[in-house]
Amino acid sequence: MTEVNGQQLPDGWVTCELSEISTIVMGQSPPSSTYNSTGDGLPFFQGKADFGNLYPDARIWCSRPGKIAEKNDILLCVRAPVGPTNLAPAKSCIGRGLSAVHPEHGVNLKYLLYALRRFAAELDNRGTGTTFKAISGKVVRTFPIPIAPSSEQTRIADTLDELLSDLDAGVVALERARAKLKHYRAAVLKAAVEGALTADWRDEHPDIEPATAPLTRILAERRRRWEESQLEKFKAAGKEPPKNWKAKYQEPIDPDTTNLPTLPDGWCWASLDQLAWASGYGTSQKCSEINKGLPVLRIPNIIGGKLNLEKIKYASPKYRESDRELVDTGDLLVVRTNGSRTLIGRGAVVREKPNGRFSFASYLIRLRLIPLSPLLKWISFLWDSSLVRQWIETRAATSAGQHNISLGVLEPLVLPLPPEAEQEQLAESLEDQFSVIEHLEADLEAKLESSQALRQSILRHAFTGKLVPQDPNDEPASELLKRIAAEREERARKAAAIKQTVKRTRTPRRRVTVKT
Repeated sequence: MTEVNGQQLPDGWVTCELSEISTIVMGQSPPSSTYNSTGDGLPFFQGKADFGNLYPDARIWCSRPGKIAEKNDILLCVRAPVGPTNLAPAKSCIGRGLSAVHPEHGVNLKYLLYALRRFAAELDNRGTGTTFKAISGKVVRTFPIPIAPSSEQTRIADTLDELLSDLDAGVVALERARAKLKHYRAAVLKAAVEGALTADWRDEHPDIEPATAPLTRILAERRRRWEESQLEKFKAAGKEPPKNWKAKYQEPIDPDTTNLPTLPDGWCWASLDQLAWASGYGTSQKCSEINKGLPVLRIPNIIGGKLNLEKIKYASPKYRESDRELVDTGDLLVVRTNGSRTLIGRGAVVREKPNGRFSFASYLIRLRLIPLSPLLKWISFLWDSSLVRQWIETRAATSAGQHNISLGVLEPLVLPLPPEAEQEQLAESLEDQFSVIEHLEADLEAKLESSQALRQSILRHAFTGKLVPQDPNDEPASELLKRIAAEREERARKAAAIKQTVKRTRTPRRRVTVKT
């Protein structure tokens, strides 16, 4: 028996380098001036973006192709990321992110494709680079592959086709169910925002206090907190408050209700600025995991509408922040810059006092909401609604591939405000339904992870000779390698002969001079 990557192989199998059983072409991107989207030239594939289906769909073409992949060549991604594979749908131009692998006669195409998928992680481990991983042509050519006898290759490929197609169908069904849950979540949230979710509850509670009453109290508390904050600043600076200092209070932005839908009875519109007593941007201090200073919340700590404290970085010990500026109950932290428009504005409401002292980074915006429990619950759910998403995504600025929002975008944001009692009822209903959805999503995620583990187990068994039975009458793979080597030698001999013939044909005859 032989080994590949530490795995024992059956008798009749051999381990060889990829270049011994295939022709390999490393891609090279042609000038961008030769790209087009009109179908002029050959389909052009250049890496990560083209992977997904067994046969990728062409989105751009190249009028002057350089490196070529023939139809059904294996396209192997060799940079950012390393390892994904599929098949060329036609004769194609390949960029520097790909290599084309053409199996020799006697090597089953699907067998080799599945083998590369089985060992994709090992290929990725051989990648180098700081910005992104890449592997060289030498790594591709010398990569070890387990080769079964030709007949067994066909049996393995056919069995893998059957098993993995069934597994793929199951994965598609799971992903479809996950998408439906996502749509259901959005529908429930839409019903909550529009008041449909609590329509029956309102009929049963006709005498509840309307939302305008708590909004009046919120506005009064907003001013009180501002005044308290100002007095603390004067005290910290050792100064007496100047005359008429209260006149500097800035009234919040009134909600612009133009073209907004009618709200249920008892609800009202409020601007985000009315609900927040302070706002600002975070620190630009450089942070790291090894610093010993104040922990700083960053974009990765805003996940699923909540604070995630697993990957915390710290500021320098020299960085100081007053207690009143630390993250506290009622803070709404919002991502203000991101490369994805759908992720810009992602937020988390701090509904309970943090267990510890935290600052926040400059890529986040903080709006300090009046810390009323019903209001914080309502805003935390409302922030994921299509109403908020549409406001943010349509107003985000774009520069150098980054999308950005500012306080100027967030403060005028108009939000539906239910009565306080209804806010509590909505939060309870949403928490109940979202709890069920999250349980189902976790179950689906576990099944998807299990399917990936099962896929790897099937591939591992296939390429250690444990998926299909061996036939002692099969020609050993060592004979296949000898035949491939002989065929290559013969092709090289014929190519050399043709080259020599062409050379003689093109060589001009020497002129002979006859003396008289």
